[in-house]
Amino acid sequence: MRYLLRRPSLTFLAAPAALALSLLAAPLAQAAPRHSPVPGGVAVVPLEGAAEQAPRASLGDSPLAVIRENGRWLALVGIPLDTLPGPLAINVETGGKRLSLNVAVQPKDYPVQRLTVKNPRHVNPAPEDEIRIEREQVIQDQIKHRFTSPPPATAFALPAKGPLSSRFGLRRFFNGEPRRPHAGLDVAVGTGAPVAAPADGVVVNTGNYFFNGNTVFVDHGQGLISAYMHLSRVTVKEGQRVAQGDSLGAVGATGRVTGPHLHWAVFLNGSAVDPELFLARP
Repeated sequence: MRYLLRRPSLTFLAAPAALALSLLAAPLAQAAPRHSPVPGGVAVVPLEGAAEQAPRASLGDSPLAVIRENGRWLALVGIPLDTLPGPLAINVETGGKRLSLNVAVQPKDYPVQRLTVKNPRHVNPAPEDEIRIEREQVIQDQIKHRFTSPPPATAFALPAKGPLSSRFGLRRFFNGEPRRPHAGLDVAVGTGAPVAAPADGVVVNTGNYFFNGNTVFVDHGQGLISAYMHLSRVTVKEGQRVAQGDSLGAVGATGRVTGPHLHWAVFLNGSAVDPELFLARP
């Protein structure tokens, strides 16, 4: 079995004390991510003429996050990495009316990255690994497509202190073989470095996954989910509420890695998007 990028099923219609830390002293205010209407990006769509009550928006069957910023409503659209350039329609319901808005998806060419991993089963899994991978994929797909009603916490802080290494969207080759694009952002820090929640949320899953290693998933509201992978240690439990800066665990080298680092992923309406778009502007 080859683990290449799959098309999403969307229809386009119109802790230990040593790990206790806080990367920021106070939570950031809610703010829209940077507008980047490219595959793997986020389109920030103004909903002009919307009433005081929050409108509803959707991309196919997937509900979209809607936030209020500077007195106006904004829909946040996570654009799947394999979306082709061109119009992408979202549906909006507001004030008893239904309308369709088009997002003009722009092209983006992501660089190639070639990596070598020591464990050949992390490139070409054994039959028993494939059974595990398929089972884990079902669990992760359910997490990524969660949608809860509370307004999302959208202003993120970097979850670990360190230089950014592998950027989002890189077209990856492992041991010379093509695999899925890099659906997250890597922070180059050593084993044991603290990992903190970038924004308020609820821990919805912790576990050890074949590719991801020790992983924590946090729900930030309205389909905005973040994940922290390859951890050496997890310091939270499922159902636990976390505030921005609370400990989630420690950096490690579990799963498919070339060395210790934090892989930070962000999902919006079920699609992996560039985490850097949610970081507070300097």
